[in-house]
Amino acid sequence: MDFRFGEQTGGLPEDAYSEDGAEDTPSGGDFSAKRIFDIVAATLGLIFLAPLLLVVALLIRLQDGQKVLYCPPRLGYRGQAFRCFKLRTMVPDADSRLQAVLESSAKARLEWDLTQKLTNDPRITPLGKFIRSTSIDELPQLINIIRGDMSLVGPRPISFNERPRYGEYFDVYTRVRPGLTGLWQTSGRSNTTYAERVQLDTKYVQTRTFWGDVLIIVKTVPAVLLSVGAK
Repeated sequence: MDFRFGEQTGGLPEDAYSEDGAEDTPSGGDFSAKRIFDIVAATLGLIFLAPLLLVVALLIRLQDGQKVLYCPPRLGYRGQAFRCFKLRTMVPDADSRLQAVLESSAKARLEWDLTQKLTNDPRITPLGKFIRSTSIDELPQLINIIRGDMSLVGPRPISFNERPRYGEYFDVYTRVRPGLTGLWQTSGRSNTTYAERVQLDTKYVQTRTFWGDVLIIVKTVPAVLLSVGAK
């Protein structure tokens, strides 16, 4: 899930990762411990969270009568595109509103260029602000995990427009499945620049281990509960 938090999560200790423990594929094969863990955890998570998702989906529908899910195309493992499931947090004319803000505010344009996010985003609905701050909007991505599009831990999925930002490191990014959380999220997320995000994603891919993933998940929990750095 697109977890939002700040520096008090403290990142991860350097010894949480090891070059010797890095796998050659994102899951070591479909029957690796990582892939099995992904499927089991995501399935249990969907069952447990189903009532919450149904209630929030109903509220989204009632606020303006528009669709509940937002499914933008994202680039994932081996550069293949997939639909990334999210609960809709924005107004129906979000694209035109974003363009208007970027054209009228140099400050907003600079922030967008650095992070691909806006602190005061005019596209987000009042309900959307709440479900974003609690990361509820990202929970449908548990379905992406079960489908094999994503993993619990990995780089966040990127859009086609973000691909050039990875430059020569795009090939590194595509070696693994994108994740609900990852090293970038536990190292500052919204408080980092996009260049720092690329560095953290690259570090994760090159040094990942199963137990390193578990540690990232553990560090994610308090960050989500505190909703630190939410955008």
